[in-house]
Parts: sequence; structure tokens; C-alpha cells
Amino acid sequence: MSGTNTSLWTRIRRVAASDRISGLIMLGFALLGLLLANIPATYQGFEALSHFHLGIPGTNIDMGLGHWAQDGLLTVFFLVVGLELRQELTTGSLSNVRAAAVPMLCAVGGMLMPPILFIGVIALFSRYGGADPGSLLIANGATFPLSEASHGWAIPTATDIAFSLAVLALFAKALPGSIRAFLMTLATVDDLLAIILIAVFFSSLNAWYWFVGIAACAVAWYFLVRMRKVPWIGIAIIGILSWIMMYEAGVHPTLAGVLVGLLTPARSMHGERSPRAERYADKLQPFSALLALPIFAFFATGVHFDSITPLLLVSPVVIALVVALVVGKPLGIMLTAWLSTHVGTLRMPRGLRVRDMLPASVACGIGFTVSFLIASLAYSNEELSAEARFGVLLASLLAAAISGVLLSRQSKRFERIAAATPHADTAELDRGDVVTTLPDGTVVVSQRIGKGSHDDRRDTTQAR
Repeated sequence: MSGTNTSLWTRIRRVAASDRISGLIMLGFALLGLLLANIPATYQGFEALSHFHLGIPGTNIDMGLGHWAQDGLLTVFFLVVGLELRQELTTGSLSNVRAAAVPMLCAVGGMLMPPILFIGVIALFSRYGGADPGSLLIANGATFPLSEASHGWAIPTATDIAFSLAVLALFAKALPGSIRAFLMTLATVDDLLAIILIAVFFSSLNAWYWFVGIAACAVAWYFLVRMRKVPWIGIAIIGILSWIMMYEAGVHPTLAGVLVGLLTPARSMHGERSPRAERYADKLQPFSALLALPIFAFFATGVHFDSITPLLLVSPVVIALVVALVVGKPLGIMLTAWLSTHVGTLRMPRGLRVRDMLPASVACGIGFTVSFLIASLAYSNEELSAEARFGVLLASLLAAAISGVLLSRQSKRFERIAAATPHADTAELDRGDVVTTLPDGTVVVSQRIGKGSHDDRRDTTQAR
């Protein structure tokens, strides 16, 4: 029986480790939630399920299942993000600031451009959109002041790394490993910036003593997780308490996962073969990819529209989000990459040119998870929040489709170059990359990516 359980868990972990499969599962749950919330026979049942309340005795915490998915279950995802950030900052791509400078700056550029375009588009609609000057007319006929609609500026700032990597896995099998590494570094910094953004702009701080409790939980976690034998019951209690303290303090409670993740050791200790942050992230990944994210997507997209009409496609908020994510994200990334390497003194990673990043930068326009979360935080009005989430879904699908086409064409180009130049001089780098110089001066960099049994070797081609 134990062998069967082990085999089942191995298969589950393999599915969770697949960017392609886990991304498609999350997308399927998102579309299912949207359908169930708008089919006449099911939308009332979906509403009842979403608003079924559960509370924690002795606290002010009493939420519907939809909010539990957003504020509670999504904490698992943010815990994995925190653990991965800790590992990246300690020994990963972010530990060498100079080497990661360009993708780090691109993450900043990719977060600054979308809000500018979002505000610009809704400002144009408020002036020429048919409603009174200074107001926006949305799909259901309601009008909102520009000042209220502009609260959604932060929605298109985030990149969904899970979906972006799923698109790469589906359409770019022959792409360079350095492009994937560039994207992962960019998205990691993007996650960190999104966490800061949520903490700063979407928290309403309460009594000071809750922050004392948060600090006490952080100190307790720091010492407990460094013990030779980690007391898991104590760790679980501290984790739950830190979540409650965050909630009561007015800080978004999912950030409790980031806090404890960043406090977890990312170097081997007590003779262990791998860092605890890395091991914990690997163990939690299946729960995040196959449980937390799909259920969150199911409830997040489950918004009911009185009537789904073509007017939704021309709603100012929807159009602004499509422009911000599909155009603003790649524009900010590419412009920053060009300025930092052509005007500044920085250099792209070996084997990459700025233009090689265009297809992957379009994939960064896939907002999804964090964008849904920010949409629910930015708008208190249900209609605006619903249209914003619909806009995020539409923009993410468009970005995925466009990047899929571009990545597929780019991947085929790399395949043709590799097939046409079979003879080359090869050198092995210390970090495990293989640099191959072809007779025509083209440089091919093969880079090992992934962990454990899922290692994969990709090639990157750069003409010089």
C-alpha cells in the first residue's frame, strides 16, 4: 500500500512540475468558474458556494469560500514564492546583481509601463467615451468617475510566471535555455515588486500591537526552522498565527507566506545535502500548482455578468487592461533592455540579443493570478471588479496566443540554424553551460535548466 501511495505522489509531483500541464489545469479551472457563474442553471449555486461563510472562533475572521481561496489558500502559493525568492537571493540568479542586472531592470520597466498605458486609455475614454466628461461608461450602462476607475492602475503590473512558462513549454521546445532563465529572473523580481506593491498600496493598517505579534512570529519561525530537528507542529502553529496577525493588522494575509518563506535558510545546514528553502518549495509545489492556484482561479474568474454582450469587449476598463498587458508589458521590457544595453553599460546574458526577448516579453503580458488578486483589492465596486477580472482573463489569453505564435516561429528558426550547422567548436563553462562556436561565427549556448530528474538541456543561438 505504501508503495502505491509513493508512486501516486511521484506522479502528482511530476504533473505539478510540468509547466505545461499545471498551466492548462489552472486555465481550465478559470474558464470553468467563468462559465458556472454565468450559466442560468448554475450561477445561483455558484454564488451560494462562493459566499458560504466560514469563520475562526475568537477572531474577526469570517469569510466566504471565495475569499478563503483568495486570502487563505493562496497563501500556499505566496509561501512557495517566498521560499524561491529566498533561494534565488542567496544562491540563485539574484545573488549576482551584476549578472542579473538587465532582467531585474526589465522587471521594473515591465511594471512601470502598463499603469501609464492603463491610465492613458481610461483618461481618453473619460474624455471621448460618450459619458459625461470625467466619467466612464462601462458595459452594463453604469458610469463611474475617472478617479474611481483609476484605482485599477496596479492590476496590469504583475506577470504570472506559471502561465508564462507554460506557454514556453507548449510553443518553444527548441528555444534557448538562456531565454527561459532570463524570463524566470525577470518574473522572480516581478513577484517581489508585486508583493511590495500589495503591501504598500492595498493594506489598511490597524492597531500597532498586531505588528508586535507579527514580529514575534517571525522571530519564532527564524529559530524553529533552523533547529536540527524542525518541530513541525510548532512551525504549523507559528505559520497560522502569523497569517492571523497579518489579517488582523490590515496587511493582506497572503504576505505571511512570503514573510516566513524569506526567513527560511537557503544554505545547507546540519550536514544536509540541500538547502531547506529549496526542499520545502519542492514539497509544497504540488499543493500550490494543483490545489491552491486552480481553486483560486476558479473563484476569481467566477464573476457574474447580468448579460455577457459584445459591449464587454469595448468596455473602457477591459480595453485599458488589454492595452496595458498585451502592449505595455513587452514595450516596457524591451525598451528597458535596449536602453540598459545600448545607452547604458550593461550587457545581455551570453548568447542573447535584445530582439531575442520579444516573444518571451509578450508572454510576460499574461497577468492572471496576482492580477486577479489586485483587481479584487483595487475595486470595491463589484461591477468594476468583475470587468477588471474579465479584462485580465481576455488580455492574458491574447498575450498567450500572440506569444505562442512568436515563440513557435522563433523556436523553428533556432532549429533550422542548428540543423544547417552541424560542425562546431565546443567549450564547457564552469556553471554547466556548453558554448559552441559555429563556422559562421554563430554562438550556441546549451544551458542545463530544472532540478533533479527533470533536468533539460536547451540551446541558444546568437549570431555575431
